Amino acid sequence: MVVYINGDSHAAAAEAAAPYGWAQDDPFYYGLGKRPHPENERVSFGCEIANRLNALLDIDAQSGASNARILRTTRQWVENAKPSSKDLMIIQWSTWEREEWLIDNEYYQVGSSGTDSVPESHRDQYREFVTKVDWPARRDHWHNEIWQLHLELQQSSIPHVFFNGNNHFLGQQPHDWQHNFIGPYDPDSTYDSVLRQNGYKPVNSYSWHFGADAHCFWADFVLNYIQDHLL
Repeated sequence: MVVYINGDSHAAAAEAAAPYGWAQDDPFYYGLGKRPHPENERVSFGCEIANRLNALLDIDAQSGASNARILRTTRQWVENAKPSSKDLMIIQWSTWEREEWLIDNEYYQVGSSGTDSVPESHRDQYREFVTKVDWPARRDHWHNEIWQLHLELQQSSIPHVFFNGNNHFLGQQPHDWQHNFIGPYDPDSTYDSVLRQNGYKPVNSYSWHFGADAHCFWADFVLNYIQDHLL
């Protein structure tokens, strides 16, 4: 059995054990690039879930990832790994405004923070992107795109559980996700909201990331959800 995890910094367990997002932020792990830092990966909710299911773990999550990257890499994994009904896919969705730009054969993850690094040739495009983000349109776009992935996985009989990291789909015309999405239209059911409601706080006042204890709690939360809904 394989547990496949994708998402952004939440699924990558950024800062959960070591104060890094990408492995390359630590000089000892620079060669690992933008993979999750090994110390953070070991305490991530994905690792906790895989250990409790006695399963192999495959983490595709990357700090700063857009939903476009999550979709692209997830579909690549399905194509290459040929998962079966015995495997489990868990995906945490990122914020709606983030995009993925392919520039000179390299993928860049861009968001509305105004601090992302893009080549000089695309700085003006990035500034325009930041000032013109249409949140309702982005929410509608990703509601439909994620629904299409759900249908693909359902047709291929691949067990999967989705949840939102920080944003939610409140206001969208609901789809029948058949329990494969944890509270997609409920602001109180996002990863961030559930953890805060249960007394967990980010690792520091400047961060949106949570520690190892919160990841352990979320692993329990997801496994209980799976059991309760016979997934």
